[in-house]
Order: sequence, then structure tokens, then C-alpha cells
Amino acid sequence: MSRLPLDTAHTHVAGASEYIDDRPRVKGEVDVDVLPSPHAHARIKAIRTAKALAVPGVLAIYTAKDFHTNHWGTIFKDQPLLADDKVQYVGEIVAVIAAENRQAARDARALIEVDYEVLPAILSVSEAIRQKSFIASKRHITRGDVERALHTAPLKLEGKIVIRGQDHFYLESQASIVYPKEDGQLEVHTSAQHPTEVQHVVAHGLGLPASDVVTIVKRMGGGFGGKESQAAPFAAYAALAATRLKRPARIVLSKDDDMVMTGKRNPFENRYRVGFDAEGNLLALDVELYSDAGAYADLSTSIMERAMLHSDNAYYIPNFRVTGQVCKTNHHSHTAFRGFGGPKGVATVEKVIEAVAHRLKKDPLEVRMRNVYSADRDSPLGGTCDVTPYGQKVENNCLPRLFHDLSRSSAYSEARARVERENRATLARGPGGKLLGLSLTPVKFGISFTTRFLNQANALVIIHRDGTLQVSTGATEMGQGVNARIAETVASELGLERARVRMMPTSTEKNANTSPTAASSGTDLNAAAALLATRKIKARLSQLAVQLLELPEARWAKNTAGLGTEAELLAPGLGRETNDPNEGADWPTGIAEYAGVVFEDGFVYARGKPEKRLSFADVVNEAYLNRLSLSDYAHYRIPNLSFDKLKGQGDAFMYFTQGTQVSEVALDRDTGEVKVMRSEILMDLGRPINAALDEGQVSGAFVQGMGWVTTEKLYYNERGALLSHSPSTYKIPSVQDTPREFKITLLSNDENYANVRGTKAVGEPPLLLAVGVWTAIADALRQLPHYRDAYPEIELPATQEVVLEAMEPARFAKWREASARKPKR
Repeated sequence: MSRLPLDTAHTHVAGASEYIDDRPRVKGEVDVDVLPSPHAHARIKAIRTAKALAVPGVLAIYTAKDFHTNHWGTIFKDQPLLADDKVQYVGEIVAVIAAENRQAARDARALIEVDYEVLPAILSVSEAIRQKSFIASKRHITRGDVERALHTAPLKLEGKIVIRGQDHFYLESQASIVYPKEDGQLEVHTSAQHPTEVQHVVAHGLGLPASDVVTIVKRMGGGFGGKESQAAPFAAYAALAATRLKRPARIVLSKDDDMVMTGKRNPFENRYRVGFDAEGNLLALDVELYSDAGAYADLSTSIMERAMLHSDNAYYIPNFRVTGQVCKTNHHSHTAFRGFGGPKGVATVEKVIEAVAHRLKKDPLEVRMRNVYSADRDSPLGGTCDVTPYGQKVENNCLPRLFHDLSRSSAYSEARARVERENRATLARGPGGKLLGLSLTPVKFGISFTTRFLNQANALVIIHRDGTLQVSTGATEMGQGVNARIAETVASELGLERARVRMMPTSTEKNANTSPTAASSGTDLNAAAALLATRKIKARLSQLAVQLLELPEARWAKNTAGLGTEAELLAPGLGRETNDPNEGADWPTGIAEYAGVVFEDGFVYARGKPEKRLSFADVVNEAYLNRLSLSDYAHYRIPNLSFDKLKGQGDAFMYFTQGTQVSEVALDRDTGEVKVMRSEILMDLGRPINAALDEGQVSGAFVQGMGWVTTEKLYYNERGALLSHSPSTYKIPSVQDTPREFKITLLSNDENYANVRGTKAVGEPPLLLAVGVWTAIADALRQLPHYRDAYPEIELPATQEVVLEAMEPARFAKWREASARKPKR
């Protein structure tokens, strides 16, 4: 386990890291801009471009008819690249402008005339439900007899939760540059999480074979899911201009345009019914999830699936039913965001836990620990309480330990007593002061794509004669450190320093048919593929070293090339059937050893004889002189996934990343301002490849999650136009919003045998822990007299305005009544 910095940290701090718009302009390059719709739903009656084309420097304006195929979509091809007969959200692209410079393109955009016939728009989930405006059918996951258990339960509650969206707010907006090459080929440089998706959308839209489009991603200035699918159409706009004009074309959105045109985290409106007993045992839970997909499907059906799969979070509930329905509205098409659907499912069940505890006048932690997944409790349905509603056993279950260890290390009991004591004193003094809230919450996040075919990756590893390496994979770097982790995995396998490994830009000509870097699986998939490729080369080098070091004959059967058979070269335990980079390895180091040959500290030697050693570079050069291949390719797929989407049953994930957090908040009773006084996180990440990078991901995800649950409110007007589309109106967390005390600890866990090197994914799971900040806010509010019998109903995010209204509901009701009586202008 290392603590090396990010492999490109030195170029980042020096301002030398290249992003899309940093690429030098080339001769003949044109700028591309787009015209967005001002209406949420309207029929296009006419588009007039004469005035715009007359602007000096404007070269062309393209509309829907200019694409060979005008439809695209990640799951359903239901979205036009350019709106044709109708627009279905504010910001939908109607036309593409190509000009000699950005100013000319922007001037032309203002002069394009479009005649619209405005149509009624659906702008809320509740309205979509009323009109039955849905995408795809309703999905179900069920265990036990929910209705009977609810009917016989001693106690019952029902309620709802409103969860708003969130903007990705990546620092680098959507950006692409397309270079036309000879014979109609295109080279696309883009800021995208899914190079293959970009390649396919560009090729499909322009009527080209995929082999004529190469997509290259060096890095992104942030992604968070917003560049998984939605980078592709913007690349297609630049590709259209580059193809028609036979000139390089660049598109770079402004932050305002990016926020208006692109989708967000899906808003949800969820309903629940829960049955429980006086001790706090959850007997039955029925959850209905409704999401706002926006105008088109994008990834919303898969997002809903993950929300359903995480509606249990860390709790065994014997009788459980969750249904999910995606709603079609006239907002921008919502899309992937860190955590995918998981945060919405987790937020729902955590509210259920809080409401049950409030009804029973118990500490919510007591209810959580009573219902946590555990192999030590018997289920009333038979078996033990460590099987999810979809039938997957929670292996390597650290949840009871995480609860126990964090409650002790954070002195939770003492903190609870202090918070309640100080709140009583504050309320006794009258108006003003600060209310404190405390909450300890868990996360159990499934790792793998729930779409099975995406759980694959490939890698190309090249060793040069000086002993340095180049590694190419399908992973894309967006600041999360996936390249650093892959490089460390390869380097440690060969006993080298990470500096000897150069990670190459992701390119579809070297790594084809890639999956998106998403679902927290970038390292899991691509490091495993890179490790397999490295071990193929290592096996050949080891057999050569046997001869160079004059060791006894290798154990491999010889073939005509003097090497082992394919299965033997993949040994130990890396045969074609299991395809598992851990099986048979020397656990817990996970470093494969062939014929007793050791690779360590840049040298190669026989086990037990380090005094007689050769430098790695010398062995590599000798391999070249003996005509042995110093490069190899490997493919990896996650084994044993069996989830049946229609039945809602099976093993959906390779393993679960788990964690707990405790947060304490202070609410200003005069202003509604929320301050997070302290947060302590205990995270199970298995055996981290790089602990420093993992801790950075934990802190970043948690703070981003804090923004989602507290400050990041998206405001739309009555016509469906986004109003909060800049840093001045959209409030992401600043350094002043981070917890005053912030402690992160990684749990010691050497038993995640499912994944490469025993590590666990970290990108998304910590974000879901930030739900605990939201429940801590509600914990503070429930101290108020008017919440003595009813749990506080606050939406997410709990902004300053939401908190203030929750503290003074009667006053806000009077203001609203007075406002309604005023004549409208």
C-alpha cells in the first residue's frame, strides 16, 4: 500500500497539464457553437439562417437534416442530435454554427430566427405521474409477503421524500476537437468518460464505419458522470463541421451554456410504508420510487435500477418491496452522477429509519444497529440476515464492525448526551441560538455495472528495451487517480518504481469496445486487465531468467517457441476459465511468481538468492535479443454476475464497499444557516493500492455529497428554464462549508478476495455517507416543540431557506398567504 501522489500532480500544480482547450490551434481550425431552444416544449415551424450566415466569418449553419442519422441514445435511441420537428426542453440544441472564430459564431447564434408553436410542458414528477408520462415500464424487486407483514405489524408509518437534482459543476465544460484525416477518417479529442460511446455516436451520426473514427481522451477537468453519455453529441457537432468543411473543428461550451444544456442528477419523489415493532425491528418496507428522467431516457432506467438495488442500504428487512418508475418531463435529459441511483435509495431508507426512531423515541443509531445486515441473526424467512432482497449474500460484511468501531472512536454516546443537553438549554433560553444535530449512518454500495456486458475491460502493456513501460487501457482519467492506481499495480507486479510506467491517453484504436469509466469500477476492471497483460510478459521473462540465472529447468512444458502453453503462461491461477487475477496468487501480496523467479526493486533473481541478480532492464533487453515479445494484450471480465433484471433477483455486484460516518451540525435559529461542526468517516476499502489517493476520494466525495444535501439547489422558472446556471447562483461547497473537524480512517480489511489485489472501489460510496449530514439536520429540527410527534418533513437539499422554514413553519405560512393575496403584475 503506497501513499504516492497523483502521477500528474506535478504538471497540475505547474499548470502544464493539457486539457482540450489547451491544445494549440492549427491552421484552418474553425469554432463551433450551438443554438439552444428557449422553450421547454414547442413545435419548430421554421428556421431562418440568412441573417446569421451574413455575419463575417460564419462558414455554415447545420440543422437536423445535415446528420446522416439524427438519433442517439445510450440505452434507447430516442434523442435527436439536433431537434427536428419539436423541442422538448429548454436548452435542446436546434442548430450548429461553424465560424472562423468564437465571436462570429456567437454573433450568428443571436441572429438565427426560429418560429415556435409553444406546447404544454410537464415540469414535475407529480405532473408526470398524473399524466402517466413514463419511460419504460415499472420495475419490481420483492421478498416475502409485504402486504401481510404490513397488515400484521404492531406499528406502521408512511411518508414521502422529495429529492432534488444536482449539477456536476466540473471545471472543464463539455469540449471536443475533431481533426479530419485522410480518406474520410476522423480523430476526435474529447473530454469524455466513454470514448467508445463518442466514437459510435460520431460514426453513426455521420454515416461512417466505426473504424474511421478514433476517439482519444487524455484527461478530463472533472466528470462525475456528466461526461459518461452527454459528451458524445457535442463531439458529433464538431465532427459534423469538420467533415463538411474538411477543417479541424473545436467546440468548448461556456459554463452557463453547459449548465443549461446538459442533464443533472435525477430528481426523485419517493413514497414509503413501513411496519415495525416496539423494539425497532423493521418487519416490512414498501417503497415506490419515481424519478425525473427529463425529456429523453439517457441512462435514467439504469439509474432507477441502482436506486432500487440500494433501497435496503445496510439493513435486512425480511418483507421488502421496491418499485421504480421513470417519468418523462420537459427538463434537460438527466444523466449519470456520482453514485448513480444509489444516493436516492439510501436517502429514502435512512429517512425511514429516522422516522421509526422518532416514533419510538429511540436513538436512530439503536434502530440502525438492530437492523443491520448480520450473519449472526436468523431471518424469520429462514437462513441468516445477510442476504439482500434481490438474493445476493453480503460477503465480507464489515457493517456491524464499522458501526461498533465508529461509535466508539467518535464517542457517540457522549456526543449524543451533550447534544441533547445543549439543545435543552438553548430552547429554554427562548428564541435565537443554535440547535445541534447528530447522526451516524452507513453505506453498503454495490460494485459492478448492473448492465452485465459493461463489466469488461482490455489493456495493452508495452515494455521498452530500457526497462520502462507504456500502458494503455480503456480507463479515462478525470482527476480520480485511476491511471496512478493502474500504474502502481503494473509496477508492483514487476518490482519496479511507479515512475517507470507511463500511462498513455485512452484511444479507441488501442483499446476498443471499452466501457465507460463509471460505477466506481475503473480500477477494478482496467487494472485487472493490465495485470493480466503484465503477467503474460512476466511469464516469458521468468522463463528467460531461468536460463540466464542458470536455474533448474522451468516447470513448463516446452512448445516450439520454447515457451509455455497459453494457460501455463497465465499461471498461477489465471487460466481462461476463471480469468481471475487473484486466484492462485501469493496472497496477501497478490504478486504472481513463476518458476521461483523474483522481480523486486528493479532486479530479477532466484528466490532465496538475491545476491545473484540481474537488472530488470538487462533481462528485458536480453528478451528482445532472443526475439521474445515485450508487449501483450489482455481482456478481463468480472465473473459470477447473475442478476436477472426482469425477476429482480441474482448477484448484481462483485462485492460491496462499506462505510460509516458520524456528523454533528449546528443550525442557526435566526438565519437557518447550517454548519457541519465535525464529521468522522470509517471506510472499508479492502487493501488500498494507494491509501493517500483513496483518502482524497473519500473526502472529495463526502464534501460533494454535502453540497447535494445542503446547498446545491437548482432553480427553474415556471417555463422550465434553469435560473441557477453560474457560480453566482448555484452554491457548491466552499472551504468554509467543509466540516470544522474532519477525520477519515480506513478500516483494516485483508479479506476482499473478489477483487484485484484485495482492493475496494472508492469513487462513489463515500458520497452516500453525506446523507448523514441531512439526517443530522433533521435530528436538530426534531428538538423543536412542533416536531414532538411528527418527524420533520424537509426536502433534500436542506438549504438555508428550507431549514428556516422548518424552524418557523407558521410564520412562513402567513408570508405565503399574504403573498398569494397580492395582485400579480
